[in-house]
Amino acid sequence: MPFYDQAIETAPRERLQTLQFQKLQKLLREISGRNRFYIKKWKDAGIVTPEIQSFSDFQKLPLTCKSELARAQEEAPPFGTNATYSVDAYTRVHQTSGTTGTPLRVVDTPESWEWWGECWAHVLKAAGVTWADRVFLAFSFGPFIGFWATVEGTRKIGAMVIPGGGWDSIQRLHMMRDLGATVVCCTPTYALRLAEVARAEHFDMRAMQVRTLIHAGEPGANVARTKSRIQKEWSAKCFDHAGASEVGAHSFECEVQPGGIHLLESEFIAEVLDPQTAKEVPSGEIGELVITNLGRAGFPAIRYRTGDLVRLNLAPCACGRTFARFDGGLLGRSDDMVTIRGVNVYPTAIENVIRQFASVDEFQVTVTTLHEMHHLEIQIEVVSGNDVEHVRTHVEQAIYHALSLHPTVKVAEAGSLTHFEMKARRFRRLDGASENQPG
Repeated sequence: MPFYDQAIETAPRERLQTLQFQKLQKLLREISGRNRFYIKKWKDAGIVTPEIQSFSDFQKLPLTCKSELARAQEEAPPFGTNATYSVDAYTRVHQTSGTTGTPLRVVDTPESWEWWGECWAHVLKAAGVTWADRVFLAFSFGPFIGFWATVEGTRKIGAMVIPGGGWDSIQRLHMMRDLGATVVCCTPTYALRLAEVARAEHFDMRAMQVRTLIHAGEPGANVARTKSRIQKEWSAKCFDHAGASEVGAHSFECEVQPGGIHLLESEFIAEVLDPQTAKEVPSGEIGELVITNLGRAGFPAIRYRTGDLVRLNLAPCACGRTFARFDGGLLGRSDDMVTIRGVNVYPTAIENVIRQFASVDEFQVTVTTLHEMHHLEIQIEVVSGNDVEHVRTHVEQAIYHALSLHPTVKVAEAGSLTHFEMKARRFRRLDGASENQPG
């Protein structure tokens, strides 16, 4: 099995916890008296200087929400009070995608950018990437952090980076083929979009040498039928990865599939809490991921509420890693669930049904109100040459059998739905609630 740091990745859990607390205490010493955001936050909670000697001490620290970081940015623009050091200490600035609200700017020092690279090196090695690979980044290289840190991780393992920014989809496919790319990094949505473009342009996917795809930016690579469809289209194995601009690259999938994603426990502390009560949920039950990064003193995230739902598994993996896993990857967002006629529905559950239909290229889900109750309306784009009514009926029936819901399924005109390259925004709410998107 491929490892980046085998001694740490296979260490007994007691050793991992000791390492985490050593790094946590070092982080707290570094930011104490410097980070205005946490000085105020802890003072408001009655904590002058955190003294962390045990996990119960750690859990006395207040939770951090994205809305707090956004307010801190508004109060002290442009980077907010969570920037521990003076501006001249930072060499990188990025911002969140804005899919869940106002974009949040994040900054990194040279040291924390190296840390990002170390995290991504774990992601790449777990997917079997070596110095001999050529890694294509199908990514726009805008302010969203996306795969920027992948460049650093690829450098650390000695592989070749092929940047794909500034190219359209067919140009990227030609570039992958002509330069012999063996690994592609992109969102799951864009992997399917590239395959769609290849069909439309009569580009032979078999002419490429791609054997591995690494996905991030949205749920999908751990949605069973999405993963299966990507792997069939590309004749390659795909790996999931999870992270966030404000947190870091925190989880990765190993070669044991399906096995969920491993938390990089040498660099992060994770808690799984009930989204409503903020109480810890038992291992194996679904809760909200609350995470603390340990290598980013310049922009720390301490007990940060990600909004992502996970199911924690502490059992050792067949790959040999003792790092905790999130079974099924990121299962959705705590604020994405909608109750429709008594059924709790997550966007990933709908995607898992629709992706079984190779005849459906793209889709859009809208939650509306019908007769004073939530109702699902789904638009699908059908691949040319298929009986559209036959496909529409079968999608409608499949959703009913899987979710016990009767949605309204409509066929959209070819090309009328948005075909995404970065984070997909396929789910809309017109029921009076705020719109939320994964990621």
